[in-house]
Amino acid sequence: MSIQESLKAKIPKAEDLVMKELQATGKHLEVMYFKTLSDEAQLQTYLIKPFYEISTPEQFLAYLQSHPKVKSLESEEKVQEELIRGISILFFQEKVFLLDIKLEKNNAVSDTSAEITILGPQSGFSESLPTNIGLIRQRYPEETLMIESTNIGSISKTVVNILYDSKKVDKDVLKQVKDFLSAVEIEMFQSGEQLLDFTKKSHRVLFPTIMVTERPDRTVINIAAGKIILLVQGSPFAVLMPTVLKDQMASMADIYQTYWIGKFLLLLRYIGLFTTITLPALYVALVSYNPEVFRVQLALSVAGSRHAVPYPSFVEVILMLIMMELLMEASIRLPKAIGPTATTVGGLILGQAATEAGLVSTIMIIIVSLGAISNFVIPISTFSFAIRVSKYFILLLSIFYGLVGVILGLFLLLAYMVNLDSFGKPYLTFREEKI
Repeated sequence: MSIQESLKAKIPKAEDLVMKELQATGKHLEVMYFKTLSDEAQLQTYLIKPFYEISTPEQFLAYLQSHPKVKSLESEEKVQEELIRGISILFFQEKVFLLDIKLEKNNAVSDTSAEITILGPQSGFSESLPTNIGLIRQRYPEETLMIESTNIGSISKTVVNILYDSKKVDKDVLKQVKDFLSAVEIEMFQSGEQLLDFTKKSHRVLFPTIMVTERPDRTVINIAAGKIILLVQGSPFAVLMPTVLKDQMASMADIYQTYWIGKFLLLLRYIGLFTTITLPALYVALVSYNPEVFRVQLALSVAGSRHAVPYPSFVEVILMLIMMELLMEASIRLPKAIGPTATTVGGLILGQAATEAGLVSTIMIIIVSLGAISNFVIPISTFSFAIRVSKYFILLLSIFYGLVGVILGLFLLLAYMVNLDSFGKPYLTFREEKI
């Protein structure tokens, strides 16, 4: 059995598999490709048209060997893998070639949707790996920019590119990242966000120790800072490693503003971080355990707003927080055309009805709204989700121990973050100056 026959026997038959034979004077060519994965317009331009225009087999063979999109088959075992990735298999004169005509369906550069800034570039990554690499190279024209490739996923075999600056990268961190990627065991790998749960051996880490971004400008700034970038085929997001708390709280708006405005915005985010974590717990602690902290007028005002509420303050807080979480999730799941309107109207009606029915106090509406707004100030969504969960831990301690529980919860949360690291970098380090 010839090599061509053995390869054809290995390839499974499918409805979208095309096997085409081309005949010309003294020439015979067989082509095999999946029409749903390969660009037939490129096939016509790079293969079929030259096949009939080039007169002799020797000249056509020389054309194939010199074409940048054509390469010889190196391993028979990988022929199915190459074919499923959109590569065409060419059989010509007892030789087997691979023609790269993958169909790029989502290569358009779109505007950013998750990390929006008023100033600065507005373009974001696409789902095409070559397009994303091109966006990075345009902004980082350095010969020291290195690109390596690997596959993740036992079934999907998703292509993942590792980008870094060979002069600036920490070699120990680079080795840790490569070891981490090689140790990831998953069947279907679709996006870099799936790595969030693999960054710790326990798979139970609360705060994300890697960052996911859709902005090419943030990506190249982190490359210049010596970080390692992962680009995943089919995902419009890049993964930044290592990542510490300072990176999670930084926004690209900081560098597109003047120095003092950037520092002011950064200060606002940290105030929002502290507010969203502690505000519900402080309400429970001060109302139920330590009302003497309030001035007399404020204590009377709070007590007056709660006179019709039939249950303790912590039940009131939990009820409103769950309602707010449901509204947040609904705003994400609902269609874009009705999502903002439905959640806004629903929140106003539910809040007013709950207040008039005596289920919650008026000041509770203010507390929950302020906590939600403070959470929205955090620029990285994965970190803001972690903060949304953290506030319930401090709230639970405040229910049992009052103000002491709030302080204890903050101390335990700080101790937990001190114990975290991102590929050897302490999570609470503030030494780096890059975003």
